[in-house]
Amino acid sequence: SNYSVSLVGPAPWGFRLQGGKDFNMPLAISRLNDGGKAARAHVGIGDVVLTIDGISTDGMTHLEAQNKIKACTGNLNMTLQR
Repeated sequence: SNYSVSLVGPAPWGFRLQGGKDFNMPLAISRLNDGGKAARAHVGIGDVVLTIDGISTDGMTHLEAQNKIKACTGNLNMTLQR
């Protein structure tokens, strides 16, 4: 099921990404920091990142996704799939 999460900045957001087009894998949450912003927002390990700041991650490389997340300084809005 899909859900949206809005993390209030600034970074760190408290999660690690894995995957991307360059790995032939969907972008997904691979790690959460205890008590971090993502964990407090009930983001789950293994959840697939569908959009970052309203932009579809379809066809995004790992680095592109990281840069997109880094560009979000105030709020980080993502749509995830559990």
